[in-house]
This record gives sequence, C-alpha cells and structure tokens, in this order.
Amino acid sequence: MTRRTLLGISVACVLLLSPLAACNSDDADAKQPAQRTHSSEPGTATATASPATTEPSVQQPPELDADETLAGRQGATNGNANVEFIKGKKGDALVVAVRCQGQGKINVSVSSLRVSFPLECLTGESSTTYNQVAVTGVERSGSVSVHAPSSVRWSMTIGRGAPVAEESPDAP
Repeated sequence: MTRRTLLGISVACVLLLSPLAACNSDDADAKQPAQRTHSSEPGTATATASPATTEPSVQQPPELDADETLAGRQGATNGNANVEFIKGKKGDALVVAVRCQGQGKINVSVSSLRVSFPLECLTGESSTTYNQVAVTGVERSGSVSVHAPSSVRWSMTIGRGAPVAEESPDAP
C-alpha cells in the first residue's frame, strides 16, 4: 500500500486514508493538510493502490516523482537512524518517503521543522508512505530521524519538489 500525504503551509496532524500514519506538529494554529494516495509508479496519483500492484521490497528505497529531486537516501535499515538531506531551493517542499516492513510502530521526525509522524508497519507486508512538508525553513539542510524497533526493516528517500496545493479534507 502506498500513500502520499501533503502538508501545507501550516503543519498539522494528518490522518491518511488508512489510519497507519499521521503527522504531528507543535504548531497550535495548524490547518488540516491536503491528502492523496500515490501508486508505486512515479508521477501517477490514484485514489487507491491497485490490487495488482506489488509493493517493492524495503531493500529498494521509495521512488520520487519525475519532477522531484533527490536530497537524501537510506537503504534497508533495522532500528534507529538519522538520514541527512541537502539544502533545497526556496519555495520547494520537502518530501519524506518511508518504506517499512515488520511488526511494530516507527516514528519519523524532522526536528528542525517540528514535524513528526508515526507509521505502523506489518509483518509480511511492505508499505510506503510519502509526506510532503511545505513550511518556513524547509529549504535548509537537515536530517530526518527514525526511531524503530529492531523487528522493523525500513528504507527512506528524501526529496524536494514544488508544493502541491492543499485540497479540502472532504474532497473525493
């Protein structure tokens, strides 16, 4: 299952189409961000992942869309790690894509932006979650921290791209 969550100008708690991931922020006046799912093929947005689509293994970090640029990457990892990302252009959003497998919950955070989100990972099922963050300061370099039990294997791709406009939470 692949999901792509978009965090708008203000970062808020994001509940994805499935309750497997959410984002947290310390920003008290944050708005609900736009949401969409993302197929495993870059550049294709769909309402749900196709049942015929097989999710890639965590051995392969998630892919970015064709219009997004690579800022950092981490291959298959167990347990905790920090992943550095390079500086971006002003106006671009930060994309944090995580693929995980194994029983347990992991927490992904970008402390410099005060953004974090938990992911529930499952045994025997590889899932990918994309979060896009478009807030002040996102163009700076930094790191993404992952806190995960040793039972969970994960990989990550960090990218940069044009922010996607927020959609209404009630949009189909």
